[in-house]
Amino acid sequence: MSKSRSLPTDTTPAGRLSEASLHLLLGYQLAQATIVTDAVFAAQVGTPFELRPVEYTVLALIHENPDVSATRLAKALAVTAPNIAAWIDRLEKRGLVQRIPHATDRRAQHLRATKEGAALARKATESILEGEQGALGSLSKGERMILVELLHKLATCRAG
Repeated sequence: MSKSRSLPTDTTPAGRLSEASLHLLLGYQLAQATIVTDAVFAAQVGTPFELRPVEYTVLALIHENPDVSATRLAKALAVTAPNIAAWIDRLEKRGLVQRIPHATDRRAQHLRATKEGAALARKATESILEGEQGALGSLSKGERMILVELLHKLATCRAG
């Protein structure tokens, strides 16, 4: 096969450009896949529920981990304390999360989803899962599960 012709498996999904050596780069493929998942998020949650991806993530983590601290959230998301505080502030102003003072440490606070926040987290997660299932129709359920597990395994390679 001549170099001027690309195999269908090594061209960009849109625009049909040759990926050449990019095809084997995990970071590049993750970026291409993110285009799909970002579109699903925007359609399923971003617009209907007026949540940014990071706000949804923070809300979902608080919902799944009642009484988590902002410090632990920041570490989990690899963000700074001021950033996590700003996102928590936004969610608190919307009535989706609440700060609970620590029983013995006046400086510390626990975070909890409010009843409204918990309901929104559940509804948004269900909506994203439905959207991803539709958008990723070329993958079987087993393939999607393998992909999720492999991506999670990759994420655990992060130090800290």
